[in-house]
Amino acid sequence: MKILAIEHDTPAATPEAFTEKLKQAEALKVWELCQSDALREIYFRADQHAAVLMLECPTLDAARDLLNSLPLVRAGLIEFELIPLRAYPGFSRLFAPGLG
Repeated sequence: MKILAIEHDTPAATPEAFTEKLKQAEALKVWELCQSDALREIYFRADQHAAVLMLECPTLDAARDLLNSLPLVRAGLIEFELIPLRAYPGFSRLFAPGLG
């Protein structure tokens, strides 16, 4: 299942809380998740400092577990909004009227 994960800071997310050691641990864990193939894509929003991740997990619970392994989540500094996705079915209207 494809899942879009949008990062949100928590109230504990002060600039001082994001230490270099914690940010380095986060980058290492993100790299490991990319290598596991569960984290397919990662971006930062252009309009604000927030990560957007594309996950491939069997369930929403599995996605939550994966994100809960991130050091910034474990430190209580960030959390994620999870949005399950499905394929767009509308093209069937072009090729098989009445099926869409």
